[in-house]
Amino acid sequence: MTSALRFDQIRLPEECERLRHEVRAFLAEEIAAGTFNPHEPQREDTDVPEFSRRVGERGWIGMTWPKKYGGHERTFLERYVVTEEMRIANAPTRRFFVADRQSGPVLLKYANERIKMDIVPRICRGEVCFAIGMSEPNSGSDLFAAKTKATKTDGGWLINGTKIWTTSAHMADYMLAIFRTSPPTKENRRHGLTQFLVDMKTPGITVNPIEQISGLKEFNEVVFQDAFMPDDHVLGEIDGAWKQATSELAYERSGPERFLETYYVLTELVRALGSKPDTRGAEGIGRLVAQLHTMRRMSVSVAGMLQAGKEPVVEASIVKDIGTIWEQQLPHRVRDLAAFIDTDASNHSTLEDQLAFATKIAPKLTIQGGTTEVLRGIIARGLGLR
Repeated sequence: MTSALRFDQIRLPEECERLRHEVRAFLAEEIAAGTFNPHEPQREDTDVPEFSRRVGERGWIGMTWPKKYGGHERTFLERYVVTEEMRIANAPTRRFFVADRQSGPVLLKYANERIKMDIVPRICRGEVCFAIGMSEPNSGSDLFAAKTKATKTDGGWLINGTKIWTTSAHMADYMLAIFRTSPPTKENRRHGLTQFLVDMKTPGITVNPIEQISGLKEFNEVVFQDAFMPDDHVLGEIDGAWKQATSELAYERSGPERFLETYYVLTELVRALGSKPDTRGAEGIGRLVAQLHTMRRMSVSVAGMLQAGKEPVVEASIVKDIGTIWEQQLPHRVRDLAAFIDTDASNHSTLEDQLAFATKIAPKLTIQGGTTEVLRGIIARGLGLR
């Protein structure tokens, strides 16, 4: 069934702008205190627990969730503002971001009451870190090819297999993972997958960091060898996790983090060119800013749809597809525009360091969260083209 593609024209209301000033003031205090340097690319494997707890104290984690579980019942648009400001400032959000973006909503929808009352308030306080266990060796973004097996046993399930590209697994307290509980059928290759809450302290789980060319080690291989998951850690329908995963990815793929990951090189370029750039520099910056503004409007629109209780899977996939290609190409575009900058410019060294780092991390941007090819398949299906 073809769904109508729609990006509503949503403007951020006044309360969002007031919140933006609050967040900027908070981040300025953290920068002044030496918590992080906004002019250095934020290392994605950096863990700053104290910062996470201070963000939680401000009420900026679990913003849209019920107060019963420690949330604040604010809007997705307000949450959008917080995410945007954190990303622009290169703030160290690693510890809480995945839990806030997608793991918490999944627990609220599918976990039993005991688990929700135990874990969700701790997420809101910035005390726990989550990883996502979807990709596997030899299957990558093809979620439905997952082979890591969950076998029923007394009181629970035994997990055997391997997950890969599990960002932050080396520091995570929990993982939301998809395991195979039944074989796929000829009629439905999506059948047979079940979602579990995994306590990362469970015996039988080994985390092996994977170093990237950037020097980061936030990706990991996670090996399960007879790791026991109790029955109450099953989330949702047995053999029907594909429905849940599809819904979850609408949260993962549509936020400003999907086009702001290398944004710092653009702001540094603007600083280097100064208030009176030449025609080439002014035109180049103008094009990049216009593209950025367009993606931002699309992302805000998706936040508005989430606020309205919709599941904009196709629209979110478009934001992720366009956004990650843009942020992947951005370091190369900035390097071209910076080719004639005077080497005596006050921030020339900073710009070079940022470009070196951004160029190294850029290849992963169109892979994490679903490859470009997979996303375009989802988009084509949603538009009735396949």
